[in-house]
Amino acid sequence: MKNNVVNIAIDGPSGAGKSTIARLLAKRLNMVYLDTGAMYRAIALAAHEAGLQPIESQALEQLLAGIRLDITYHDGVQKIGLNGRDVSAAIREHAVSKLASDFSALQSVRIKLVELQRELAGRADTVLDGRDIGSFVLPDAKFKFYLDASAEVRADRRCRELRSRGEACDRETVYKDIIERDYNDMHRQFSPLVKAPGAVVVDSSDMTIEQVVTRMLEVINA
Repeated sequence: MKNNVVNIAIDGPSGAGKSTIARLLAKRLNMVYLDTGAMYRAIALAAHEAGLQPIESQALEQLLAGIRLDITYHDGVQKIGLNGRDVSAAIREHAVSKLASDFSALQSVRIKLVELQRELAGRADTVLDGRDIGSFVLPDAKFKFYLDASAEVRADRRCRELRSRGEACDRETVYKDIIERDYNDMHRQFSPLVKAPGAVVVDSSDMTIEQVVTRMLEVINA
């Protein structure tokens, strides 16, 4: 394990563009990108397939104990393996995204994944995005950002993403889901979504992807 690894934490609400920006930033800086949101989605998918509700329970603890998550990279793209099965596409479905918010609020789920995230981030220079990277997972990250955008803009982006994959999208439903998820993420008891101390706030509502990346690179290279 490297002792001088550099970690970049990007936190923010659902749909702010964290994964897209983190992936591009990692590529520009020749760093590893770790999509922590995908990890929570994989847990939610496993729990859903097992018929579990998003509550702390013995059944959930047993499920978590038996889950194996594999993080691999193919041509620079992160793939998520769930007990030996590639679920990279399945976890992107809107229903799974909504469930991920509920399951990610559970302390048992977060503790399991935070341990894995810290281990992976300790191996190499890494860009991580999520809800509590700078505040809880890696409070000593060298660079911290809070990427934000209005709920309206995030709903529009989500619908464009779904439609680009050939999925139907009711914009009002997506907007309400985003508002609900924001509330849940910010008010959960364990490790809520907050702006980490020292984090640079970037509001992407009226910015292009390239403008956001450029702004973050300015901070990192200052």
